[in-house]
Amino acid sequence: MEPIELADRLGRWSADRGPMYLLLARRLRTLIDDGELRAGTLLPPDRRLAKALAVGRGTVVAAYDLLSGEGRVVRRQGSGTRVAGPGALPAGETTHSPAFLQLLEPDADVIALACAAPPTPPPEVVQAYQHILPELAATDGDIGYRPTGHPLLRTAIADRYRARGVPTDPAQILVTGGGQQALSLLARALLRPGDRVLVEAPTYPGALEAFREVAAIPRTGPVGLGTITPAALAYVVATYQNPTGAVLSGLARRRLVESARASRVPLVDDEVLAELGFPGTDPPPPPLAAYDESVISLGSLSKIVWGGLRVGWVRAPSPLIARLARLRAVHDLGGNIPAQLAAARLLRDLDPLRDRITRQRKESHDVLGAALARLLPEWEVTPVTGGQTLWIRLPEGDGTSFAQRALRHGVAILPGTGLDATGAGIDYIRISFVADSPTLEEATSRLAAAWHGYTPPDQPSSAPPSLAV
Repeated sequence: MEPIELADRLGRWSADRGPMYLLLARRLRTLIDDGELRAGTLLPPDRRLAKALAVGRGTVVAAYDLLSGEGRVVRRQGSGTRVAGPGALPAGETTHSPAFLQLLEPDADVIALACAAPPTPPPEVVQAYQHILPELAATDGDIGYRPTGHPLLRTAIADRYRARGVPTDPAQILVTGGGQQALSLLARALLRPGDRVLVEAPTYPGALEAFREVAAIPRTGPVGLGTITPAALAYVVATYQNPTGAVLSGLARRRLVESARASRVPLVDDEVLAELGFPGTDPPPPPLAAYDESVISLGSLSKIVWGGLRVGWVRAPSPLIARLARLRAVHDLGGNIPAQLAAARLLRDLDPLRDRITRQRKESHDVLGAALARLLPEWEVTPVTGGQTLWIRLPEGDGTSFAQRALRHGVAILPGTGLDATGAGIDYIRISFVADSPTLEEATSRLAAAWHGYTPPDQPSSAPPSLAV
């Protein structure tokens, strides 16, 4: 592609605040993700693009390097910079995350253990929709545009927070199209290009994607974050952390909240997995918002009920909720009202469903753990007390090259580098245990076959931090 042509497509890419390389990377990222720059496209050399854009060569180099670290472009000495995907790499290599491929191009022959989500809706979802039909039929004088969410659902969510020891008014709730949209709205509302965001290493890769979309810069801390340093935002999964399954203690929660308050850093507690504790284990401490009402909490029914329901929420101080509602109104005017009415009914009777789901998760966890111990005893597998994933350390090689081999054996898993903003976690993989016992047994058998024929590469490879759930 000629530099002038790309410059025209970039448009007014620099019309914002923040470092120039981040603004350039953000616009290129959008063009790539929207398909305007197709996989395999050769991008202009650093110097020529810099001249066309009237910027320093270092701006282009830094932007290309950032996108390379995300897996969106591939830089090869002597062959230039290409948009990642088929045709960008030599045969046999890929930069696509298995989770990303499974969402966009599902393969019936591949067991999808990279995507941690319930495979089918429980019968309670159908029953909830059946119960709301008379209410929908009687609806009159309601155009259905509710950027903050339906009052019945906002009230049901607030009631559930109060039952967990967090005083909450419905005005403190914004209903979203799942937890991922909640993250995206918060990123757009609170972050600007170049802003620093504190995240755990490793962490939920969908959060990294949301932050990078607004050209914020992730800075890593340990699981649980520890002491908060100055930043525009801090993001933590305090309960059944994705991917490690760790649970932050009550004392650590209090210290984390106090540290955020002292540093005046907005703290986001992702609670999407918070109610997935296994039966017979100690319940987790209260949510971070129980220690300070200014903590921003995220929740969703996608993991405990079904991903297709697409109902999530933000709990935050009312002024922030109003700001998020204005932002959402610009994007989609509001969510699906029938889904929200069904969700309100599900929330009122959620405990029996949650108990059944968590029993199933515990059984699946134990089946997968036993199968891995039997067929792959050399792998370092740490059991968890809740959540949906195992964070596994490989004794040799790297997670990216092994994930590629596992995919060729019909199992999609997630390499660890995609869950660490620094690109660390090279020798880790994440495996979901959200599947029935026969599927998990078969998946483990395939993984064992892949492992026993696996030859580690000379150099550890890297994987893009891409959208996974």
